[in-house]
Amino acid sequence: MTAREKILDACDIETFFVCEDAEEGKRLGLALMKELGFADADVVFSEMAGPGARVRVRGYVNRPGSTYTWRNEGGRHP
Repeated sequence: MTAREKILDACDIETFFVCEDAEEGKRLGLALMKELGFADADVVFSEMAGPGARVRVRGYVNRPGSTYTWRNEGGRHP
């Protein structure tokens, strides 16, 4: 089983993008999550600072209340 398959709900990534404005930073954050294989993602924080934007994005494996994939695979989680 891969590390990604062991994710219960979501994966957060925070980074700084060199960009023109906050909207570009958000677009770059969502594009990054797509490149990493997350089909479902949200921007949870974005702030312009100097030459770019600090952005935190969350890629969902399972949204709260969804049918958790790890249950179907027989995974055991606390």
